[in-house]
Amino acid sequence: MTAIRIAVVGIGNCASSLVQGVAHYRRQQSSTGLIQEFVGDYAVGDIDVVLGIDVDERKVGRPLGEAIFAKPNNTKAIESDMASNAAPVIMGKCLDGVSDHMRAAGERGFVVCNRPEATQESIVAALREHDVDVLVNFLPVGSQDASEFYMNCALEARVGVVNSIPVFIASDPEWDARFRERGLPIVGDDIKAQVGATIVHRILSQLFALRGVGVDHTYQLNTGGNTDFINMMDRSRIDSKKVSKTDAVQSALAARLEDDDIVIGPSEYVPWQKDNKICFLRLEGQQFGGIPMNLELRLSVEDSPNAAACVVDAIRYCRLAMERGMAGALTAPSAFYCKHPPVQMPEEEAERLLAWEFGAFRCAAE
Repeated sequence: MTAIRIAVVGIGNCASSLVQGVAHYRRQQSSTGLIQEFVGDYAVGDIDVVLGIDVDERKVGRPLGEAIFAKPNNTKAIESDMASNAAPVIMGKCLDGVSDHMRAAGERGFVVCNRPEATQESIVAALREHDVDVLVNFLPVGSQDASEFYMNCALEARVGVVNSIPVFIASDPEWDARFRERGLPIVGDDIKAQVGATIVHRILSQLFALRGVGVDHTYQLNTGGNTDFINMMDRSRIDSKKVSKTDAVQSALAARLEDDDIVIGPSEYVPWQKDNKICFLRLEGQQFGGIPMNLELRLSVEDSPNAAACVVDAIRYCRLAMERGMAGALTAPSAFYCKHPPVQMPEEEAERLLAWEFGAFRCAAE
């Protein structure tokens, strides 16, 4: 089986978990913790991360196996020794990927490298030089211009895309048309976690609807101590994030709530939590006879491995789509693995569509 060669933009915690996770499953040949052991004939270990792109001086110019452990990364290690991964980390382009408050955050934020920034021509050349199949976008929340820059690079270099962040590309008809015209697939937008706040909130909302309990109010408040939460302390950067997470839950409710009755989004940066994310979730509704009830839940997860579990599947679906001549936003993979896909649908419906479009959905837990 030919390896799936990928490039990653943004060598933060999510990239660290992805790179380590690929090495772990290649070495262990285990299905523990996977959603799908195989997508088509591709195992997780068939993914090969051949290029990293970043703008932080602690990462640019270093081998990927070192850069993934550099500050401000603080996720838990899956593999302690990654020295064998010597893929280069090259200088990218800042644009709005680095906000002023992240520059001012010292070691906790971003220390921008003083090397010349990349151009579209240099990124396209690097993608071609490393024979990249799929580009994974792990830029910070709010990186609209930077994301569009890399989307243009991917289109020119003719590589597929997994858009893991809440910048709307796959769900934007104009971008979808551009990928379709170029004959390239994209999975997006805003990757769900394996068992995270959004998927749990969706499933509980579906449960309430299934059992005839109307939801009157709900909230989902999250805290964490990684750079994602520092970045989102600038509320001007989280508009698309709130839309993405809120739409994902609204689509699972029996009836859409008014804006004042649903509050979803980041709450606070707590440094000592590091990459641990804690979700506080509440649903209030009415049971038989109009009698009120409520449900409260606290969820604690390591944020980045939780996302990487979905990204490894999205990458494999993207590659499989390329082999089958499928182009544009991939409906089923996007709906199953992303918060803001072009078409929202319940998880079980997305799973059935995945199986119909790509073959058997081979759950690793079976």
